[in-house]
Amino acid sequence: MRAAICTGYGPPGVVHLAEVPIPRIADRDVLVHITAATVSTGDWRIRAFAIPTGFKLVSRLAFGLRKPRNAILGTEFSGTIVEVGKAVTRFKPGDAVIGYPGAKLGCHAQYRAMAADGALILKPPELSHTEAAALSFGGTTALYFLRDKGHIREGHQVLVIGASGSVGSAAVQIARYFGAVVTGVCSGINRALVSRLGAHDVIDYAVDDYTRRRRKYDLILDTIGVETISRATRALSPNGRFLMVAADLPQMMLGLATRPRRQKALSSLAPERAEDLQYLSDLATMGAFRPVIDHVFPFDEIVEAHRRVESHRKRGNVVVAIDPGLDTADG
Repeated sequence: MRAAICTGYGPPGVVHLAEVPIPRIADRDVLVHITAATVSTGDWRIRAFAIPTGFKLVSRLAFGLRKPRNAILGTEFSGTIVEVGKAVTRFKPGDAVIGYPGAKLGCHAQYRAMAADGALILKPPELSHTEAAALSFGGTTALYFLRDKGHIREGHQVLVIGASGSVGSAAVQIARYFGAVVTGVCSGINRALVSRLGAHDVIDYAVDDYTRRRRKYDLILDTIGVETISRATRALSPNGRFLMVAADLPQMMLGLATRPRRQKALSSLAPERAEDLQYLSDLATMGAFRPVIDHVFPFDEIVEAHRRVESHRKRGNVVVAIDPGLDTADG
């Protein structure tokens, strides 16, 4: 099979296509023929070793000292099951599925083995494989921080920093679903997109500063790691929560110091759970959530997909069409 191989830490050019063996599956696994995958922010961070301050040593140990231990990157995919293990009863060959191996990677390839009881669900017919491939990374991160860490509820004032990115565009839609009043922060060129996603107000960070407004927010979600706790807490309500998706170690330690206060600064890794994928799939079926697609690159142009993500100008998700001939909304 063809796979994108990352030969070392560095610029996008360290990735190239190569022929590798098709994975073998165990009794409790399934083999998926991948139709589409994303190049996510997680892929960029691993490939470029763009790791937040304080986590570089542990990241070397986790991902590989001199090059990625798993040479095939890719955190999420959509595709079709072609083989199931002897003990698998939940899925069958021909099922269209969404998978989220996350930090286990391996999605930038024509085939991937997945544990049947892992973060794997049936693809809803309302989503094409291109859209379904982009459901997991941004969607589950936004859901975890808003629902599980922020305890979002109807009427909450929610500010989303980086509202046009993968996590941010999902967060705007999910916060609206929960009945929150949403303000998005993004560049002026993305104002119309964030408004279409459901934001009640959009702030262009180049010309306005949300901390100088009179409005107080119950939740501030920083999806890109650009805000400080001291600034964010000035704009929080008395019991507000500052949710840090991409915090470095100093920010996380400072956040721990806020725990005795009524205002809190919180950060952690979002889990990879099938139940969260199913929740998002149900929202997609209802029309309450749709992954935003920035650009779809052919598999042969995966290096360009990495460049697009590294530019920090993408809107939503960058998708790689690994086998575009199989991409339909109901298959």
